[in-house]
Amino acid sequence: MATLKEIKTRIVAIKNTQKITKAMKMVAAAKLRRAQDKIISTRPYANKMNELLSHLISVAEKTINPLTEEREVNKHLVVVISSDRGLCGSFNTNLLRFATEQINKLGEDTQLITIGKKSSVYFKKRGYNIIQSHVNVFSDLKIEVAKDIVKFIVQGYLDKEYDNVELIFNEFKSIVKQNAVAERFLPLSKPDTDDADEKKSMIDYIYEPSASEILNYLIPKQLDIQLWKALLESNAAEQGARMTAMEMATNNAADFLQDLEIMYNRARQESITKELLEIVAGAEALKEG
Repeated sequence: MATLKEIKTRIVAIKNTQKITKAMKMVAAAKLRRAQDKIISTRPYANKMNELLSHLISVAEKTINPLTEEREVNKHLVVVISSDRGLCGSFNTNLLRFATEQINKLGEDTQLITIGKKSSVYFKKRGYNIIQSHVNVFSDLKIEVAKDIVKFIVQGYLDKEYDNVELIFNEFKSIVKQNAVAERFLPLSKPDTDDADEKKSMIDYIYEPSASEILNYLIPKQLDIQLWKALLESNAAEQGARMTAMEMATNNAADFLQDLEIMYNRARQESITKELLEIVAGAEALKEG
């Protein structure tokens, strides 16, 4: 059994760790509130923009914009959005496992854009074809970051360096739940109009000056907001995962402290009993002497 000094040292160390995890949980909770507010306010705009754009693509001419043109897919680009830091449970592990499976299905020549230090390091170590890497973007997340990345992606797509673009990121569901998802980015596709209600809603739209002109104006904005939304989803999911992980770490530390205190009391009791026995034995020896 460990000595009293060793047990006491471990208790002090775990208490200090517990203070750190509590503080990290509070910081994550504050960041989560801000991230949650941003994603909740962005979702309606992004969803409505996507709905409008889908309708426009359906009613416009087929070749109105090269970003809506369906072509034979020979080369793929995948944008993987992870976190820059760890200590967020299985947030990055699940995402990178999911991303690896998706990328391997597409083929070895799949090009990657990594956002977040964790994905950059992970895929670089494994020799994947990374054409652009962005780290430390979540420390000061701005929509300008999304616009710069979208500009690079669109130019490569127009130059036919790849024929299909997908986003892979963690979607924020709740504080304790984040889902790794793959979302098509380019080309922009027509919606499935088999549903009668959807057909009716499309008929009700009247576009001025014309569907084609509006479409060309909205496409860049839609791509910007789509990537921006994915970054916000990932950021909120990361803070939720970190808050949950720190709460679990704090609770585990409390359980561990309880076990160590029992061990400490038992060792202390044994030490006292041993000392008493030695005193009694010494007293008996003196009597006999």
